[in-house]
Amino acid sequence: MGFFLETMFGGLMAGMLYSLVALGFVLIFKASGVFNFAQGAMVLFAALAMARFAEWLPAYAGISSPVLANLLAFALAAGVMFLVAWLIEMLVLRHLVNQEGATLLMATLGITYFLDGLGQSIFGSDIYKIDVGMPKEPLMLFQSVFEGGIMINQEDLVAAVIAAALVALLSVFFQKTSTGRALRAVADDHQAAQSIGIPLNHIWVIVWCVAGVVALVAGMIWGSKLGVQFSLSTVALRALPVVILGGLTSVPGAIIGGLIIGVGEKLSEVFLGPYVGGGIEIWFAYVLALGFLLFRPQGLFGEKIIDRV
Repeated sequence: MGFFLETMFGGLMAGMLYSLVALGFVLIFKASGVFNFAQGAMVLFAALAMARFAEWLPAYAGISSPVLANLLAFALAAGVMFLVAWLIEMLVLRHLVNQEGATLLMATLGITYFLDGLGQSIFGSDIYKIDVGMPKEPLMLFQSVFEGGIMINQEDLVAAVIAAALVALLSVFFQKTSTGRALRAVADDHQAAQSIGIPLNHIWVIVWCVAGVVALVAGMIWGSKLGVQFSLSTVALRALPVVILGGLTSVPGAIIGGLIIGVGEKLSEVFLGPYVGGGIEIWFAYVLALGFLLFRPQGLFGEKIIDRV
């Protein structure tokens, strides 16, 4: 029982990190109605910015405190992501208002490759580290209850708490604020939202800024765990089954979908892996997502679209 709980807790913490990346997809889709393929590139770009700023500040600004350097690096990286969001809206999205979804989709693909190249041109293409002081040593819990106790990775635990807090904050933002309701209105119908006075350009800047901050937090956490390198942009691919499972229009769906995927991956690898030759953790989420696409394409919490002709 202890081993089962240990595996499940590990899956839940991994699932919260998946939810954090998936949240970026949901935010953009809710505001523009398009799937943002640039989310992975945004995670990489934000992580590169923070890693390099944290390295440059002590070297060139004489900041000796690691905590202060990390806080300033985070603030500067957030400012960079705000600038990126504003430029994306001004140079790309503003000219594509009321265009077909496929047009917007291709635009995000172009943004993906541009950010990948720009990030490595400005910040470099080596492997960098982000050290924000998250504890690395595992914790042994419930030793008096289960033989050997339950081992919990402290870094994963802290990362999961940060991700959960951000997800909860954004859920409140969408449900309880006028800006959040305006975002949902824009997602439903661009022209109708404009006709009642909702400034579409401002809304898109806001949502891309929020998605940029989410990408920064995700990049900081994943960069701390894996190092900041080009392959970090592929983390977004791990979040694709999450948004398919939870629904592209649902913030709670991103949370529940991430938890299901995280737990399912860990449990299937441990308990089913020996019978199928291992490696099930790599493809389990995609097989589950394929099943949902076949039988419930809107996901668990997504809105079912009905077209009247």
